[in-house]
Amino acid sequence: MMRALGTLRDRLRRYRLAEDGVATLAFVVAFPVFMFVFLMTIESGIINLRKFMVEHALDRAIREVRLGNMIDPTPDKFRDEMCRIIEVIPNCRQDLRIEMVRKNIREWTPVSPQVNCVNREDPDDGNDIFVDEFGNNELMYLRVCARVDPFMANWGLGLRVVQASADDATAGGSYAIVASSAFVVEPFRAE
Repeated sequence: MMRALGTLRDRLRRYRLAEDGVATLAFVVAFPVFMFVFLMTIESGIINLRKFMVEHALDRAIREVRLGNMIDPTPDKFRDEMCRIIEVIPNCRQDLRIEMVRKNIREWTPVSPQVNCVNREDPDDGNDIFVDEFGNNELMYLRVCARVDPFMANWGLGLRVVQASADDATAGGSYAIVASSAFVVEPFRAE
């Protein structure tokens, strides 16, 4: 019994002092951490790129309307112009909702905090809110909402972004990118 116990101690000591496989163990421990950080960096970059492109496309489309280059703007013309610029959102035409309202500078009312986004459960639910006609020197407020699927929806940052939208039953596993802006119609516009 004592001899077996001594042999066991010797084996455990040799095992504890052995350096075989140390690099493999360090790799097995460190690799998942580095991969997680790497993939979350990619997800974060994609989210930020999409947000930037939606805001940029909104600014460019508003510029076309404001300067009179987009004659008789409609939601479809506005959406086409934005989706032409965005390019990083798949199904842009189906997942982009536009809201353009006239605001009175002298009798200001706050803009509704309720954002008009596409209902992924029922795409025919709701429409764009768009003022068809507006005159010179009118203040127009625009807000767009794009529904986007995360790059990695089942874990990490992608999962958190989807869970943040979970209170919205219409999200359908996506998150919303919202951009807003305002402009005044230039006075040279024909009435």
